[in-house]
Amino acid sequence: MNGQRVLVTGGGGFIGSNLANSLAADNDVIVVDDGYLGTPANVSEAVEYVERSVVEDDLPTDVDVVFHLAALSSYQMHEDNPTHGARVNVEGFVNTVEQARDDGCDTVVYASTSSIYGSQTDPSPEEMDVTVNTGYEASKMARETYAEYFHNHYDLSLAGMRFFSVYQGYGGAEEHKGEYANVIAQFADDMANGEPPVLYGDGTQTRDFTHVTDIVRGLEQAADHELNGVYNLGTGEAYDFLTVVEMLNDELGTDIDPEFVENPIPEDVYVHDTCGDYSKINEATGWEPQISFEDGIERVCEQYT
Repeated sequence: MNGQRVLVTGGGGFIGSNLANSLAADNDVIVVDDGYLGTPANVSEAVEYVERSVVEDDLPTDVDVVFHLAALSSYQMHEDNPTHGARVNVEGFVNTVEQARDDGCDTVVYASTSSIYGSQTDPSPEEMDVTVNTGYEASKMARETYAEYFHNHYDLSLAGMRFFSVYQGYGGAEEHKGEYANVIAQFADDMANGEPPVLYGDGTQTRDFTHVTDIVRGLEQAADHELNGVYNLGTGEAYDFLTVVEMLNDELGTDIDPEFVENPIPEDVYVHDTCGDYSKINEATGWEPQISFEDGIERVCEQYT
């Protein structure tokens, strides 16, 4: 990604702003964000910020590459209003890609989700059978299906990135997400302020925690190689929440026990374990995670120590 004109939808949000700021070093970057979770404060002055929804007309899609990250990006956000969730996540995707196609852009990289794998303790490959248990997952699967249509019918390159548990910490662009921030960011902030981290259930659930810096590299490389299809962005390793709390205590120099509460998400839809097989994107681009979990925890805690 060098010397390109680039659009990042959802570019005022957590992952989007990290991507936009990284791209702005060598590219002309425009961000579209409706302000739901994004904020202009997250992006550098080198980025052009347009406050607009992806379901609107006249999006700034006269670009070389579109990174479509705009979404209601969690189970709860979607369940609060499933119709609105479908409109943003599905219609917004189709609307953005269609406008980009009309403007001559043929390369799109978009956000899907690893949630569709369900609970998996072994690394999940892209070709495994997936199921849809929530409206959020259904909307991301719809994106992948529409992407297949756009590729087959119009010969566009569309790479769907199945993110695993992306984190950075409140020292980055994640703080504005509040209750929707990654658990590492929430746990670290609570513990640094002397409060117990709140764990659902018994804390044995696991996540493939992937640092946002690695995610950004993966997105950029997907565009560089004009990939098509779906690709995992994960580390292939998983840590349970109890271990996360233990590592945060070590890094922060604290000794705080977690508080356990009943899981508010129904058991039949809650994803208890995630782990990603990243071999497909590694074979296509050479991408692999570079930030170890220990290094990532250290980075999260830097602002407090």
